[in-house]
Amino acid sequence: MSKYFLTLISFFISICTFAQGESAATSNNFMLSNHKVFVSVAVITIILLIIFSFLFWIERRLKQLEDNQKS
Repeated sequence: MSKYFLTLISFFISICTFAQGESAATSNNFMLSNHKVFVSVAVITIILLIIFSFLFWIERRLKQLEDNQKS
């Protein structure tokens, strides 16, 4: 039963990848031609840096509070 299920799932996944072949290539060329990819990557990078710095700041504050509570 599981062999048939896995075969069926892999068949549907392969059909989905072939069905989207042309439109994905066209959208990638459109994004590259207008340099929107670089802007998107820059914005995502800035957002991730802000999130990680905020988490680092929270971790430092939490550690200070734990040290003060132990004392």
